[in-house]
Amino acid sequence: MKKLKYFILTKSIGLYINSLSYIRPKKASHLAYRLFSEPRIGKLTKEKLPLALQDAKTETFYFNDNQFESYFWQGNENVILLIHGWESNASRWEKLLPYLKKTGSTIVAIDAPAHGLSAGKEFNVPTYAAFIDVAVQKFQPNFLIGHSIGGAACVYYQHKYQNNNLKKMVLLGAPSDLKTLITNYVALLSLNNKMVQLLENHFLQKFKFKFDDFSGQIFGKSLTIEGLIAHDIDDTIVAFDEGKKIASSWKNATFIETKGLGHSMHDDELYQKITSFLVGAKR
Repeated sequence: MKKLKYFILTKSIGLYINSLSYIRPKKASHLAYRLFSEPRIGKLTKEKLPLALQDAKTETFYFNDNQFESYFWQGNENVILLIHGWESNASRWEKLLPYLKKTGSTIVAIDAPAHGLSAGKEFNVPTYAAFIDVAVQKFQPNFLIGHSIGGAACVYYQHKYQNNNLKKMVLLGAPSDLKTLITNYVALLSLNNKMVQLLENHFLQKFKFKFDDFSGQIFGKSLTIEGLIAHDIDDTIVAFDEGKKIASSWKNATFIETKGLGHSMHDDELYQKITSFLVGAKR
């Protein structure tokens, strides 16, 4: 019954947007973009922080009119910056944190735009990358770990900002192509071709790029640091081929295929491989 209600709701919204595209195209494109870019879950409150974040020092940063939150665990000179994905927050690293702490490293995690304790309602990768850059300038990380769209943001960040101090990057279940995400969104709402063009025009005006141009596979060509890309063949959120696309163009990246982990990628063996890749395993 829930699936039926969800199906009817999404198709009804799509029908409304399609109809609106003929009479008020600008409003239609803004509505379609808003539904695409506003997370429904993932927010936190300071009064009810998840247990994984309660022992961290917190600091609020600002980028233009945006406010975002960081979490900090002091360690040695090795600094690891954690970048979570869509409709999540910094607490998603709860199961990986013990492995990273065993290495003695300093660990930093941030909440994405419109997630966790960070302000705003809109999420997009360019703004997320700008958040990452602010955190990088403050904490000077050697390593980045990104999950899902957070992984895509890491790739775009390094492509755009070319951080020479960054040594290694880990991507978990990361999508490559914006076009793929848009195609899935269009199919979910059954948007018509006119609406798709309006949406692309909106992206072009707002971000100065077309759907086909925003691709981890393209950005990967400019990456020279070492990389570790892990993707699960049973991932039903981000297709396995998306991870392979990024790996195909990133010359210094190693690809790990997993099975049975789904999109979360929580796994003791994988986490041991990640810590060994970054700073060497310590018991």
